[in-house]
Amino acid sequence: MALEFQILLPAFLACMILTGIHAYLGMHVLAREVIFVDIALAQVASLGTALAMQRGIEPHTPSSYIWSLSFAFLGAVLFALTRGIRRRIPQEAFIGIIYAVAAAGVVLVANFLSHGDEELKEILVGNLLGVSMQHIGLMVVLYGLLGVFHWIFRKKFIALSFDHDAADSNTPRAMFWDLLFYLSFALVITSSVEVAGVLVVFSFLIVPAVFSALFSQRLGIRLAIAWILGVVVSVVGVLVSFELDLPSGASVVVTFGVALALGAVVRVLVDAFVSSTRMKGSSHELGKPQ
Repeated sequence: MALEFQILLPAFLACMILTGIHAYLGMHVLAREVIFVDIALAQVASLGTALAMQRGIEPHTPSSYIWSLSFAFLGAVLFALTRGIRRRIPQEAFIGIIYAVAAAGVVLVANFLSHGDEELKEILVGNLLGVSMQHIGLMVVLYGLLGVFHWIFRKKFIALSFDHDAADSNTPRAMFWDLLFYLSFALVITSSVEVAGVLVVFSFLIVPAVFSALFSQRLGIRLAIAWILGVVVSVVGVLVSFELDLPSGASVVVTFGVALALGAVVRVLVDAFVSSTRMKGSSHELGKPQ
């Protein structure tokens, strides 16, 4: 039991940290209607990692991280610049194109690696059970600082995300704050992909935000629901992967999918019950003598 706890603790802690920062950023992504910006940036960062490996740089090293972060920053700049032309062309179109090109680039580079298939798999789903406590400490410091940054400038970022069609949303000043948002976002994504992989990071970002939107429109309540979901899914997913000897990242992603499906069913049943109750109430009102 003690050995199991020792093995699983870093993975649990990593998932808790991922939940904390990604659930919040997911609210912004959902409000901006750029759902795949996370997976696109993650894929761009992965392209940087793949190119670094092709040049003989070992993954999960400072040099590899710099390569990944540089590519992610480049993607962030491109996303910020496309904000000004989204009235002509949906920004999601640019995001999809960048993702496709980066994904294809990773596949091409993987052909030149001695263990290309294994490296490609790790980039996609990561290895949560292999994370170290030292890496956990670095994540706490980095994401803590980014959390403070977003808290200080929360009014700017919330205005850009939740009122992105305002008249002043395409000014140079707005584009500057948008660039800061995407640069901080790229820093989070790059660091998270190092630990969890592209698909896991995408799930932590989008699924809790979508799940919480099913049950509330208030940002504070949605954030609380998203955090609770992330914690529950993390515990279940990591435990299932350990007990059944399955890939930890893939287990967490599938658990997120199951949780979202259950949440959607509950939402449909609640809406049906409320609608039925209202119809019965209306029938009673009509049946009363005047």
